Amino acid sequence: MKRIQVHHKENRYDIFIDNNILSKAGEYIKSIYDNKNIAVITDENVFKLYGNKLKESLEKYGSHIHFIVVKPGEESKSIKTLSEVLDQLTEQSIKRSDLIVAFGGGVIGDLAGFVASIYLRGIDYIQIPTTLLSQIDSSIGGKTAINLRKGKNLAGTFYQPKLVLIDPSILNSLTDDCIKDGMGEVIKYACIKDAQMFEMLTTIKSKEQLFDHIEYIIYTCCNIKRAIVEVDEKDTGLRMILNFGHTLAHAIENYFNYQYSHGQAVGVGMYYITEKSEELGYTKQGTAQRIKDILMNFNMEHIVKNVDDEYIRKTIKLDKKNIKDNINLILLKEIGDCFIKKVPEKNISAFF
Repeated sequence: MKRIQVHHKENRYDIFIDNNILSKAGEYIKSIYDNKNIAVITDENVFKLYGNKLKESLEKYGSHIHFIVVKPGEESKSIKTLSEVLDQLTEQSIKRSDLIVAFGGGVIGDLAGFVASIYLRGIDYIQIPTTLLSQIDSSIGGKTAINLRKGKNLAGTFYQPKLVLIDPSILNSLTDDCIKDGMGEVIKYACIKDAQMFEMLTTIKSKEQLFDHIEYIIYTCCNIKRAIVEVDEKDTGLRMILNFGHTLAHAIENYFNYQYSHGQAVGVGMYYITEKSEELGYTKQGTAQRIKDILMNFNMEHIVKNVDDEYIRKTIKLDKKNIKDNINLILLKEIGDCFIKKVPEKNISAFF
């Protein structure tokens, strides 16, 4: 079992990483929560696979469980679903002294965290992420959000969980596409902060080899994020580097109405922006090729075809990292070393 402590000025919480920790979730939750009522927000797929296992663990410690089950997929990060979940919480008489559990992948974590931050002006919640992407990234750091018609994650809050429980053994049930989705973010962490992990990833040639290293990968990514969000909780400085590849990725996701997965889009975004930054002299030559090679190593795409460039540029201008008339781009000096480049909106065509 591995433990990471995240310290913020007004909040501190633990991340526990251990195989089969789901069966002990009740024990961990009981250590931080005394009341009985727990609302578990999850999706249909996770509920079917693991709902009973979590229920049994929680009920062992006397908890009363209320499941709120939504449809899987990005479409659930919507105002409509948000409203429906809030209504169900009121129907189940969930009070401010009760607890919400976000039990699922990144969509559920973002949605449930946002719900927790606004329901009764704030209710405690914990994260039990069930995908590689959510285990290594989105369950940590307190970003919550839903999508709006104009773009991804445009309505949200910063609201920290009270606990994060990560069970790597759950990943065995994921499809190859879902694993690829998470690998986009894993590669991102290696690109911005860990050249050693990048080199290790290049040696992996099978899913079995990947899973041999999965606890190390999860711990390393979580610890990188911990160090960053402790310094910059509200995404106004250093935390922006976690968005490497995301400026274009979010625009691609929006363009394809979220039928293009987040991690795959991040992979495209990382390669594209690094190829451009090499051309402009910001990045060591050969870095884009290394990113392309590692994406191909995991059977991931590095380019996307048939997109409207003008639509992409307009969507990029709505990016949350944009301040006043400048767009903050995350660029690499080389693998493992990144920086923030402030680009005036009028000059964005040099990059996109």
